[in-house]
Amino acid sequence: MIRSLLLALTLGASALPAAAQDFRARAPEDEVIYFVLPDRFENGDRANDRGGLTGDRMVHGYDPTAKGFYHGGDLNGLTARLPYIQSLGATAIWVGPIFRNKPVQGGPGQESAGYHGYWVTDFTQVDPHLGTNADFKALVDAAHARGMKVYMDIIANHTADVIQYRECAGKSACVYRSRADYPYAAKGKNRGFAGDGVQTAENFAKLTDPSFAYTPYVPTPEKAVKVPAWLNDPIYYHNRGNTTFTNESSQMGDFVGLDDLMTENPRVVAGMIDIFGGWIDRFGIDGYRIDTARHVNPEFWAAFVPAMRDRARAKGIPNFHIFGEVAMSSLDAGGLAAWTKTGKFPAVLDFSFREAVLQTVAGKKGTDAFETVFDGDVLYAGGEAMARQLPTFTGNHDNGRFAFYLRQARPEASDAEILSRVMLSNAMLLTLRGVPTIYSGDEQGFAGDGNDQDAREDMFASQVASYNDNKLVGTNATTATANFTPTHPLYRQIADLAKLRTATPALTRGRQLLRVREETPGLLAMSRFDPTSNAEVLLLFNTSTAPITRNVQVETASIRFRALAGRCGTVTAPGAIRVDLPALGYAACAAETR
Repeated sequence: MIRSLLLALTLGASALPAAAQDFRARAPEDEVIYFVLPDRFENGDRANDRGGLTGDRMVHGYDPTAKGFYHGGDLNGLTARLPYIQSLGATAIWVGPIFRNKPVQGGPGQESAGYHGYWVTDFTQVDPHLGTNADFKALVDAAHARGMKVYMDIIANHTADVIQYRECAGKSACVYRSRADYPYAAKGKNRGFAGDGVQTAENFAKLTDPSFAYTPYVPTPEKAVKVPAWLNDPIYYHNRGNTTFTNESSQMGDFVGLDDLMTENPRVVAGMIDIFGGWIDRFGIDGYRIDTARHVNPEFWAAFVPAMRDRARAKGIPNFHIFGEVAMSSLDAGGLAAWTKTGKFPAVLDFSFREAVLQTVAGKKGTDAFETVFDGDVLYAGGEAMARQLPTFTGNHDNGRFAFYLRQARPEASDAEILSRVMLSNAMLLTLRGVPTIYSGDEQGFAGDGNDQDAREDMFASQVASYNDNKLVGTNATTATANFTPTHPLYRQIADLAKLRTATPALTRGRQLLRVREETPGLLAMSRFDPTSNAEVLLLFNTSTAPITRNVQVETASIRFRALAGRCGTVTAPGAIRVDLPALGYAACAAETR
């Protein structure tokens, strides 16, 4: 029955687009990305809810009433819902990590499950809670048949928490021990090792004792739990205790106990290239989102990223999209752009764009925040052209949903104002430069209660009380029922804007010119230009609660404008248009020329 439903939903809902034949030719900036955590999206096969394990939830990790445990979503469910995702206008799916995870970890009273996918033990297999490798192939094949790309979320920074430290037995955490205080070659250990800055096989062959900071060991039941087998040897890890997410520990410490790989070691570099090159070879995927990118030394990425792109080209995938998570909340793009140079990333998630939307649409800052962000585009390794390939977003599974921060900043706002501001943020996301990335549930008005687990609601009917009491945006529904409603006002808006974007080259590949910005809430005006004809598309956003009527500079060749979204004004003289925007309104206007 489940398989029949899957087939019916996947093949019967809509005709396959012509783009299915040439999806490989699309550049990264041509996409609209939809991000899902499979466990929280749709349950297509209840037989795999416990991952084939027996016992209680502390063994199998399944508890649909607890926000930190598996809920039952899987790859079959995701495949069945491809028509829903495609009808939203998404052209690429970013799938949260699907690798086999340690089912449950954490100290007494702090246990949670690996439903999110970031606690990997086997990098070669799909986690049985989510399905099988064959199920993943079916997903990729079904998406490709529809002209949709599939991006995998991958991790090279760490594995699950398996390695323990003898000095930390009975303690709640292991304090980070630095290289200065605990050098590799102290007390006669690792003689001749020149340090992790000399990243050659000859040098690392002299690193034989992993107990330079702590004494690491692997409990007997887990001695061979990691795959490939080389991952079971503590010599390939930093073993210095927990990171503080700052300074040296940022790249060498364990994330709350997660085993931090020694990515300076050439064996680790080669091993990770082999692992993730293998997923390209076997499944023909279209890109990688790379988790915790800034917590790995740049030299690792400088080797890994070109190797992945070469592997993809050899597989006939010319536009393999790689984007790293360099998490930092600043309008200044310098910290993001640095990784496109030192780490050779062709793109990074655009946290600066998100910050600008938070400050202007959720917050009360002026629209000149966007000037700071877009002025930074020249800092990226490929300049403004590379900036057009940065995935932009307003919220996600780690940092929380936009609607949560909006309500937090504006507790006095009415439901109608909240909806209007969310729509305004969507309009910015889907028309400004970058690759718009929709977090599943945003199109159904999900708001969350904060970040991390509090922003990972189920799309199918949820049993989590702290999710089900949330007030959604634009609907009276709750997460206690399935939320795949194509008539939701946010779903309809995103679908309309996504269709507009993908049909308008100026909005995908076009250069961008700032026309108006203000030091207070008000008008943001941008022009984007068709990469072939140079025809202008004027984008207008009003972040204030008062209507705006004013003149905006445009190209002198633009003699009149046609409304693509919202309402457009009248050209009053060569090079000027009189615009009229409602409170919290937006418009997209296509120019006609002589």
